[in-house]
Amino acid sequence: MEQDSNHRFTRSHIDQNLLQEAAQIAGADNAEPLGVRMATVIPTGGTEKVDVTLLAINPGGWLASKVTDGSPLSEEVKGRVLVDQTMVDYGVKIGTTIEDQASGTKWIVDGFVKNESFSHTPAVFLNKQDWVELQAQATTRQGADPASSIVFNAIAIKAVPEKVTELQAALPNSEVITKSEAVSAIPGYKEEQGSLMMMIAFLFVISAFVLAVFFYVITIQKTSQFGILKAIGTRTAYLAGSVALQVFVLSVGSLSISVVLIQLFKSILPSSMPFQLEYSTLLFTCLIFIAMSLVGSLFSVWKVTKIDALDAIGRTMA
Repeated sequence: MEQDSNHRFTRSHIDQNLLQEAAQIAGADNAEPLGVRMATVIPTGGTEKVDVTLLAINPGGWLASKVTDGSPLSEEVKGRVLVDQTMVDYGVKIGTTIEDQASGTKWIVDGFVKNESFSHTPAVFLNKQDWVELQAQATTRQGADPASSIVFNAIAIKAVPEKVTELQAALPNSEVITKSEAVSAIPGYKEEQGSLMMMIAFLFVISAFVLAVFFYVITIQKTSQFGILKAIGTRTAYLAGSVALQVFVLSVGSLSISVVLIQLFKSILPSSMPFQLEYSTLLFTCLIFIAMSLVGSLFSVWKVTKIDALDAIGRTMA
């Protein structure tokens, strides 16, 4: 990105000369331009305006998203775009014309991609020709020379650390950052993630207390039964293992029901709602809850070991 852009796409401007230099160092197939521009479009026949992010990419490059419906972008054909599937909720379909409110440029939707957004707005992918034409219109209105004003916002690089060091040394007025750093610099992303992580952490802590108290109360209610079992010769280790097994079975059973409910809830959510739950995340969360349940059961196990058989039988007889 451009130096002193605070890692933000919209503040960074990279000209074609810098792109060519980066391609010579990293390799032509490992350096791709990326244009980012916020816009408002109006679908043909509609009156509702839609805030989107225009993303200029190389249609045949590794930045191109997988097309879920329709045809992929072509570098040779102008006026064609791919849009995120959430645009369907605004009446957009294959063949729909969308018009940029600011420039009046019109594009025809050739296909859809899935889960592609920027700063909570659906992504609209266009090729380099349309990006250059869009910039030319803007610079012409400002009285500048269109040929000298063609810029992108960033260069996506696939390279080993040695090449990164070489790029940083060879490209003046620029800085090389990781993908995670670029994503974190998107306005609002870091703040939202911080709030979400805090809520998730508190939910885990609260769940741990609730689980521990729940099983501890159940153990106290069974004090007399545990005392009788101890009196007839049942080993404390067996009772402790029994408590832990009950906790494990209840936890696995409740988590199974929860996972089914989550999948049902996910299936009825509208496509415009950003909900994504990977199986790895779901599995990791379930394992954490099971571990927390077993740790919480230690209080119950401790209570079982402290039960006096004679005292428990005496309370039962009374």
